[in-house]
Amino acid sequence: MKSVKYYPGYLFFAYAMALFVVTMLIVFIPVWITTLFDEPRRSKLLHPIFKTWMSIFLPLVGCPVRRKGKHFFEKGQNYVVVINHNSLADIPVSSPWIPGPNKTLAKVEMAKIPIFGVIYKAGSILLDRKHEKSRRESFVKMQEMLDLGLHLCLYPEGTRNKTQKPLQQFYDGAFIAAIRAQKPIIPALIFNTKKIYPATKTPFWATPMPIHIHFLEPISTEGLTLSNTVELKERVHKLMEEYYVTNMNRL
Repeated sequence: MKSVKYYPGYLFFAYAMALFVVTMLIVFIPVWITTLFDEPRRSKLLHPIFKTWMSIFLPLVGCPVRRKGKHFFEKGQNYVVVINHNSLADIPVSSPWIPGPNKTLAKVEMAKIPIFGVIYKAGSILLDRKHEKSRRESFVKMQEMLDLGLHLCLYPEGTRNKTQKPLQQFYDGAFIAAIRAQKPIIPALIFNTKKIYPATKTPFWATPMPIHIHFLEPISTEGLTLSNTVELKERVHKLMEEYYVTNMNRL
């Protein structure tokens, strides 16, 4: 009988997934239409669709998004936005709530899912981590998107944080991309998604609560070279970890 207390979480998950599928089918055609356009127009059309979709879906499942730090995004400037990654619930929050059109780096496997894969691919730079060629090509594509004036939305931890640490170690990729393009980095922290859909529980359990995404002050990469990659990475990691630990129990 101990597991009875988890039943509401199973029911909530079923409800949230059913609503996700229904709303996904509604936005599928508009998203597919955007794929007929080249970048950056595609992302400029796609971003308001994603934002509207998630602005409806997330409150309906009891997970409204509260955003802080939007003012750090200056008009006419694009950024490499680096975000912590605790849960699959981060995905519908990160890209839609970045102020302005953006591209994210995403695993190629997810693009193979029927219908969802079209939507997933439309907003992503696909990466096959098993192949060096794909990793090299992803850097080229990230540079192209930054040159077109789009933001990048990247998870420097590489995968979901299933540990008890506030943040996992960061990979170099996001910081190399920012330095090469000489674009500022905006650190961002998402709160509560680990509680909503924890990676350590059954994949069919979730619970509703508000989600917070906080954008921090930009960090310039002007004048930095690739020799500064590790230093920049560690600086951003320290800043994000301290902010997350300070605020994780307040929200």
